[in-house]
Amino acid sequence: MKTTKNNTYLRRMANVLLPLCLFVLFPVSAHAQCGIENTAFKSGEFLGYDLYFNWKFVWVKVGTASMSTIQSRYNGQTAYRSSLITRGNSQLDNMFVMRDTLLCYTDEDLSPLYYRKGAREGKRYYVDELWYTYPKGNCHLKKHRIDADGEEHWKEDEYKDCIYDMMSIFLRARNFDATKIKVGDKIPLPISDAKRITNSWLKYNGTTNLKMKNSDDKYRCLVFSFIEREDGKNNELIRFYITDDKNHLPVRLDMFLSFGSAKAYLTGFKGLRNPMESKIE
Repeated sequence: MKTTKNNTYLRRMANVLLPLCLFVLFPVSAHAQCGIENTAFKSGEFLGYDLYFNWKFVWVKVGTASMSTIQSRYNGQTAYRSSLITRGNSQLDNMFVMRDTLLCYTDEDLSPLYYRKGAREGKRYYVDELWYTYPKGNCHLKKHRIDADGEEHWKEDEYKDCIYDMMSIFLRARNFDATKIKVGDKIPLPISDAKRITNSWLKYNGTTNLKMKNSDDKYRCLVFSFIEREDGKNNELIRFYITDDKNHLPVRLDMFLSFGSAKAYLTGFKGLRNPMESKIE
């Protein structure tokens, strides 16, 4: 049965599921020196996830997500092209349609160049786009949004600090040394879409051993909480479990929503650059 409450609930879930690439452990730079040496992944990597929703105290599979990264070209230069696709299954479609595709280009040192999100959520379809340039050491963003009613919005902003999007931050974050972070540390997250920059941060919660759903696989993981401040309150939106090795793969995400909770589990991967040394035999 389709209700306003269910649609609101599932729209919130869709908005939180998409940032499954948002685990990050980075200091904000003082200037727009936004690159970093890539040692975590290579062209041809593919990650797959199953998405679950807590429906009346039962965990129900509601869709899948996949992310791929390949070497490509952008405006004549060598670049990484990464895409994230989130799809609800037929069971979810009966209540709420979710069809989202995210795309980004970064240069070889992972400085962001372009970002696009096309999202169909319920009866809404909207598009966000960002173009990055770096004049005089700053980070300049050209922003474009197409609302669900078809209205277009253009805006340009320039920042002294590096600004990222939901895709490029994932690629950059995987290349940081987590041994330099202490339990309780809070790291600001300057992440933008075509509307605004979020007032959010990441908190490091320590390590744990995690058993996967529907398999006997176990991983040694780092645990982080993604927190957003809205209306004067701090809200934990996502808890990330990422492999404690050079790959830094998110293997589970717990998502806390207004009306319940959801989870994403890593189900498969290929083309990794480094051995999965965090796996517990």
